[in-house]
Amino acid sequence: MGRSRMRDRVSRYRRNGDDRGLSTVEVVILAPVMILFILVLVAFGQLVDGRGALDGAARDAARAGSIQKDHATALAEARKAAEADLGDVCSGPVSVRQTSQGFEPDTIFTVEVSCRVRGLAMLGLDIPTTLSASFSSPLDPYRRTV
Repeated sequence: MGRSRMRDRVSRYRRNGDDRGLSTVEVVILAPVMILFILVLVAFGQLVDGRGALDGAARDAARAGSIQKDHATALAEARKAAEADLGDVCSGPVSVRQTSQGFEPDTIFTVEVSCRVRGLAMLGLDIPTTLSASFSSPLDPYRRTV
């Protein structure tokens, strides 16, 4: 009778399979992969958010510059508008430069705004991610006279 019990246990063991602890191994292997995947999604989301903020800053900078009376004030106001929009998006200085020719009536005022955007740095990958955006605005015929 002792042998019969032993055979029953062995056959039961073989039928159920040896998958005790398998769930623990799966979690140990998959958890870091899933966490890394989520962090990569967040990092790329920050890049996309930075791209949208940069486009908006370029639009605001071009408009702020196009309503000014003189060229020097236009560049200063464009820079102020871009820096105000990108204060919490960029890590480092915001670059604003005029890409259009001159500042004559009935022309276009175009600026290019660029900065280094936070993104992959949160993952420990210090890959320089400098984004730039350009926008044009016609010089307002009723520009400020002050």
